[in-house]
Amino acid sequence: MEYILKKSLGQHFLKDENVCIKIVDELKQHPFINLLEVGPGGGALTKYLLKLPEIHFKAVELDLDKVEYLESTYPEIKGKITPKSFLDIDPPFENEFTVVGNFPYNISTQILFRILEWKEKVPVMVGMFQKEVAERAASKEGNKVYGVLSVLVQAFFRVEYLFDVDPTCFTPPPKVMSGVIRLVRRNHVPEMKSEKAFFNLVKTAFNQRRKTLRNAVRGLFTEEELKDELFNKRAEVLSVNDFAALTFRMKQFN
Repeated sequence: MEYILKKSLGQHFLKDENVCIKIVDELKQHPFINLLEVGPGGGALTKYLLKLPEIHFKAVELDLDKVEYLESTYPEIKGKITPKSFLDIDPPFENEFTVVGNFPYNISTQILFRILEWKEKVPVMVGMFQKEVAERAASKEGNKVYGVLSVLVQAFFRVEYLFDVDPTCFTPPPKVMSGVIRLVRRNHVPEMKSEKAFFNLVKTAFNQRRKTLRNAVRGLFTEEELKDELFNKRAEVLSVNDFAALTFRMKQFN
């Protein structure tokens, strides 16, 4: 049975076996029992994941043609695939689970935010993204691509940029480079007044990233607080810890 690529779903299927093996090797650095593969597509990674001993494997795949293809090619996967978008499912395991995938580029940022929502359940994620998104997730303060995604993800996960993946490793080749990153949940999250305050501050600060912090976040602090020289800076030079500490100085909101 053959499968058809669907541009509307942002499908670029991995064909390079060496890349698949590298991803699985990185995955095995942090032991797990439950594993969710997101967007298995043509099964390039899946065939290796199914061979991992003593794990509970599940997959989520929106494209029904690919579900049919996978079930006919790898009969052991029957009953383990949810035919939905990753963004529309509930956590697939009762207990903690690791996430792996060659993620659809058209929803890659949303996927990272969903992992954030599930941080109590997901200790580790190894995934391939458009290189630009992978770099944003991993970048440190002072870097021009450092932003909302960097700060929010890094507050709760350690992010490692593992390696680049060339367009020639895919069918069809995407127009951009790809990058594989690993997220490992932090044991110690920076102290913050609340997650809600932290998310609000970070999003507001980067919403007008060219302005000084004072102008960008004026509504969140008293005039007295805003006199602090810290507010002369721009959001992109503040570390994750700086943002967390700042939440304690925000105005009280009902």
